[in-house]
Amino acid sequence: MAGHNRRAGESLVEQTVQMRRAPLAAAAARPAPAGGRKPLPPLEIPLRPAPRALLSRALSVPLVVALVGLLPAGVAGLAQPGVRDATFWLQLAVTCYAGARLAAMVLTARRRLIQGTFWLFGYVAMGVAPLAQIVLGQTPTPLMGARGDFTLAVALVLLGFVAFDLGTLLARHRPAARGARVRRPALVSRPRLYVLVVVAYVGSAALIASFGGPGPFFDSRQAISDELTAGGAATSQVGSAFLRGFGTVPALLALLMLTRWMVLSRRARRNPRVLLPWVGLVLVNCIVNNPVSNPRYWFLTVLFALLFTVFPRSPAVYRAALAGGVAAAVLLFPFADKFRYDADGRSAQAESSSVLEPLVLKDYDQTVMFANTISYVEAGQGQGRGHTLGRQFASSTFFFVPRSVWPDKQLDSGVKVGQWMGMSNVNLSSPLWAELWLDFGPVGMAAGLMAVGYAAARTDRRFARSGHVSRDPGSVLATVVPAVAGYSFILLRGPLLQATGRIGIAVLCLALVTTFRSDERKLLR
Repeated sequence: MAGHNRRAGESLVEQTVQMRRAPLAAAAARPAPAGGRKPLPPLEIPLRPAPRALLSRALSVPLVVALVGLLPAGVAGLAQPGVRDATFWLQLAVTCYAGARLAAMVLTARRRLIQGTFWLFGYVAMGVAPLAQIVLGQTPTPLMGARGDFTLAVALVLLGFVAFDLGTLLARHRPAARGARVRRPALVSRPRLYVLVVVAYVGSAALIASFGGPGPFFDSRQAISDELTAGGAATSQVGSAFLRGFGTVPALLALLMLTRWMVLSRRARRNPRVLLPWVGLVLVNCIVNNPVSNPRYWFLTVLFALLFTVFPRSPAVYRAALAGGVAAAVLLFPFADKFRYDADGRSAQAESSSVLEPLVLKDYDQTVMFANTISYVEAGQGQGRGHTLGRQFASSTFFFVPRSVWPDKQLDSGVKVGQWMGMSNVNLSSPLWAELWLDFGPVGMAAGLMAVGYAAARTDRRFARSGHVSRDPGSVLATVVPAVAGYSFILLRGPLLQATGRIGIAVLCLALVTTFRSDERKLLR
């Protein structure tokens, strides 16, 4: 009797699965209109999850429990009784909230790349690292204001987390538009892709030639910066930024598009006209986008984008990237600082006397810089240095306008606050919370992060429905979303004015290769 009930239950589950997934299978088998693209083969839907997916989730659970549950408790347990004030408990709440949301991203059945990277950054940079700094009584940069400004910054970080989640909920319950036309997917044009490959080669060659060869790219970031500022590569900061952008961004995007083409098309893997440019772009990216001479956050962009492009459908890779990213950020990321400077005694390598010491390095100055931004605005009230009311965001959006044309163009937020602090090194972070608060105050900050959450959820949903599931190697969405997910680390860290330059170049590259026409002769096959 028990066996009969079990078989009946399994049969009912199988029928329910087939009923709910029947529309998706029917859509996949629907013939294309006359003159359109060839129909896809019928979609085969498994009745049960693949064993590999179950195994990856089983391995993720103890890892997430260890990193999300035990890590905050272990850090908090090292605090002395006098340290456990309101700021400490508030920061612990921020860490646990971000950890719970990161765990949800790791264990979700649907890959959410942009939301996942947001919570990975939030957990490490805005959660665990500031908690360790409070426990040790050390901060990467000096805290210029009162302790209350730091407490307010922590509270606003928590408010931003909640606002981001509210934005994702609004996107989830967004009503479907009635009578909306079906949008044609954005596809990669094959002839234009080859044009982008040529642009990538030319831009990277110009960047390499400006340094006299590839040697400085394997020296240190300081060597690259010295060459750029010495006049050998460009005559201005804007010129050097454009040269660096055009030497790195087109090469990365072209590599991502060719990689996706080869991953999903056996014909492309056998075609020398695809294979040879791909091999050349791999070599070019090893020079211009390597982790030695590039900022670590940019290398994270390259790494995440390539990882999610090479494995477009693997939930195990997605979960490993998020869960393993926490361990890498805490244990390995700070020690990559040895590539930043020359070995002449100026290196800022971490010499840890405590297991928490790497978390008080300059890489994790986001919360304390948010507190300093609050102090900067409060100290400037009545001196024309309060909230900028959108001028900071406008300067970041129109970054390409020279200051000779726009004399009132704002400086980087991190530079502006760093000069007020009297810092000799003003290459400081300005997290998205600080950027929005500097412009619009707490209400505008919450509204901005709610909009970011809404946009992230909508993009992740479209990616899940049509991007990574699509077997079309020319899907622009499937190429853009992994790159945006990786670049989210830079956007969240800030300053925005530094980050928008590469975004502008990427938009130009995407506009070059994108088409909405279904001409089979000009698409990737």
